[in-house]
Order: sequence, then structure tokens, then C-alpha cells
Amino acid sequence: MTSPSECKQAPGAFVPVVDRNRCEGKADCVRVCPTGVFEVGTLPEPLRAGLGLRGRVKGFVHRWQQALLVQPDRCEACGLCVTACPEKAITLARAPG
Repeated sequence: MTSPSECKQAPGAFVPVVDRNRCEGKADCVRVCPTGVFEVGTLPEPLRAGLGLRGRVKGFVHRWQQALLVQPDRCEACGLCVTACPEKAITLARAPG
């Protein structure tokens, strides 16, 4: 596993973006993230509203369990979550500001 010191950016310069229509909550991102950015939990109802048909079906089948960003400001852009996600549901984006 990568240590935080091997990551590419200062904490908070980038944030993970989870494609809610793709995520199946398999927790690979949780296992590989060296800074504890993710946890898997129940997707809140307000975030379900924007899902397409595919996302709603996946959500129902997987009991609405998805990757949630619990500490996105700790992301150091190592990219391990992007690589580990079997659904290709995670990208990194420059943090606003």
C-alpha cells in the first residue's frame, strides 16, 4: 500500500468524484486509500434523486451501499482509488477554490 508521503499532491488539492450511477459499494477504494477518504455506507436519499435508470437499479440491488467521501479534504491524489475501483466509478478532480 502507498504511504501518504508517496502521494502526489498536498491534502485537499484534489478530491475524488464518485459516479453514483456506476458505484456498487464494493469497498476497494476504502481498502486502498492511505488517508481514509472513503467509507461504504447507505447513499442518502437526496443523492439518489439524480440517478439514471441504471444507477437506480444498481442502488436497489446493492441496498444503496456506495462509496461515501467522509474526509475528501485528506485526499493526496495518489490515484489508488481510481485504479482499484472495478466499476471505474472514481475520478480525481481539482478541488474548487
